[in-house]
Amino acid sequence: MFSTDRKLPKAVILFPVFIPAVVVTLLLVIGTISNPEMAGEAFSATLAFITQSFGWFYMLSVAFFLVFVVGIALTKWGNIKLGPDHAEPQYSFPAWFAMLFSAGYGIALLFFGVAEPVLHYSTPPAGAPGTIEAAKQAMQIAFFHWGFHIWAIYGLTGLVLAYFSFRHGLPLSMRSALYPIIGERIYGPIGHVVDVFAILGTLFGIATTLGLSVTQINAGLNYLWPTIPVSATVQVIAIALITLAAICSVVAGLDKGVKNLSLLNMILALTLMGFVFIVGPTIFILETFLQNTGSYLNNIVERTFNLQAYTRSDWIGNWTLFIFGWTIAWSPFVGLFIAKISRGRTIRQFVFGVMLVPSIFTFLWFSIFGDTALHLIMNEGYTALIDEVQADHAIALFKLFERLPLTSIASFIAVVLIITFFVTSSDSGSLVIDSLAAGGATHTPAWQRVFWATTEGAVAATLLLAGGLTALQTMTIASALPFAIIMIIAAVGMWRALVIESHTTTSLQYQMQGTRLTSNGGPGLWKKRLARLVNFPSGEQVEEFMSSTVLKAMRRVQRELAAQDWPAQVHIDEPNHRLYLEVLREGQLDFIYEIRQVGYAMPAFAQPESPDGDEHYYRAEVFLRRGGQSYDVYGYDQADLIGDILDQFEKYLHFLHISPGSLPWRMTEHDEMLSGEPFAEEPPAPEGKTDP
Repeated sequence: MFSTDRKLPKAVILFPVFIPAVVVTLLLVIGTISNPEMAGEAFSATLAFITQSFGWFYMLSVAFFLVFVVGIALTKWGNIKLGPDHAEPQYSFPAWFAMLFSAGYGIALLFFGVAEPVLHYSTPPAGAPGTIEAAKQAMQIAFFHWGFHIWAIYGLTGLVLAYFSFRHGLPLSMRSALYPIIGERIYGPIGHVVDVFAILGTLFGIATTLGLSVTQINAGLNYLWPTIPVSATVQVIAIALITLAAICSVVAGLDKGVKNLSLLNMILALTLMGFVFIVGPTIFILETFLQNTGSYLNNIVERTFNLQAYTRSDWIGNWTLFIFGWTIAWSPFVGLFIAKISRGRTIRQFVFGVMLVPSIFTFLWFSIFGDTALHLIMNEGYTALIDEVQADHAIALFKLFERLPLTSIASFIAVVLIITFFVTSSDSGSLVIDSLAAGGATHTPAWQRVFWATTEGAVAATLLLAGGLTALQTMTIASALPFAIIMIIAAVGMWRALVIESHTTTSLQYQMQGTRLTSNGGPGLWKKRLARLVNFPSGEQVEEFMSSTVLKAMRRVQRELAAQDWPAQVHIDEPNHRLYLEVLREGQLDFIYEIRQVGYAMPAFAQPESPDGDEHYYRAEVFLRRGGQSYDVYGYDQADLIGDILDQFEKYLHFLHISPGSLPWRMTEHDEMLSGEPFAEEPPAPEGKTDP
């Protein structure tokens, strides 16, 4: 659909992106270390300015993201696959959700699951503290902060990246989202700037997460072993040690390191949830879960646009804007990571999987941990928890465990879970940043991933030394501002691309097997079709059919097209058992018609096995650029095949006719390398021979 003859460099480092990102990061680290006090003051002033001047923009942007992704999923575009039409999901749903959850915000749930409801109950943004209404409001706010809105942010970024990369072969990079708007310029300075902002936003977003996690790890270690003090020194040492673990995981790669750790995270998280649910106020948790969910849905529109304009305070900046800004800053990382693991799912599956399942899990998490804490305060007189949480947010979870059985065991599991979340956030973040800095390449040397994992730890440690939570909040919200603008532009680009996609769907309808054979009429053709239906040919029979009938038909069409000044080539790819006809027009979408030998297990109703003893039969299936068409042409004669080729070519021409404003696209060799998806091949095939 989209085309360019331009290429990103094939080097594993894209220097116009890599160097600016590294320079800005080094300047920040050096400047902060040289004068932490001045840096802390600068962070505080910046945070106040952005909150007061751009708070409305953050809230409006997040509302737009939510409406956009849900709207796309509910339209006919929701059926479009993130990849060719024949692509299947790479990971099972449990593994997909586990990686999604671990990369998304597992650390945030552990840090805020108890602390946020207690803090909102004790100091609500409106109304009297310590009341039943304050408790209801506290849970509504927690649901609002960690529900549909933040997953809409992640979902939009991931959807845009997955669509342009897996569906259209563009680099798996933020720049690709701008292709429908600026075309080839994504490979120039504009694209480089977009990716630099994506790297910086990801880096500071991860640094915020790591900073929060080590404070909670430090609090947990001090709780389990009081001889370990709560100090910046311990936290920096923790960052260094766990970054080493992240380096080991990131070297192992996505399938081995990140996937296995993510599954471990889910097991530990579900264990903690189940434990608190059983030993806590179970009935109260179930009742509040239902009530709080209803209240959240009932008030979602009002809270989305509530900026406390009439009662201006620091609350909106310290909570709502910080959390939304944190999410926007982190969205390149989470979005690109979600995109990498979501190939083969439809847009509708992607959106509702990314939004509904994690949000419901989040609501249950806050109901179990947050409402248990509120129950202890309101019904069992554990009011000391309020003062303890206000003094140190990181200790909230461990103070909750004090009032439950098996305190030491639960606290130890929590510390281990925080560490594993830390590791998965760091290693998956390193994979994403490394991919962005390499122009979207998916396979890079291990040393580059190690470099970025180390850099993340250094930035987190530096910001903690400079000003703790204030410094983390400032860098998060500041880096989110330019990226929110990029996300809006990306949404517009995807909308335009989907409009063009709808033209493709209108023009290139599936052609059902056997239509041409029966439509031509003539005696005996129904017998010919019946024979094809009950015949299960061997691989050798299909190969013979392709090398004779198919090849001759394609060559005849090629010669006639050439006579009409339409350049065409017939390609022979023997190792992958495929032939394809390619029609090339300068500045236009290329036409691809491919016949591929595909094997299937012999059905039970067929003969026990084929004559040569093979338990499989084979089909000569049609593939177009958008993927497999699921019909077999074995048994067609040359006239039938030529007619089928012309049918598909006619639909291709109709698409060009109704989409005059669409941007031309031609997948380059480099695009295939980045996306891992040649126009209709899975896995990538070696180059075939070209028949002149």
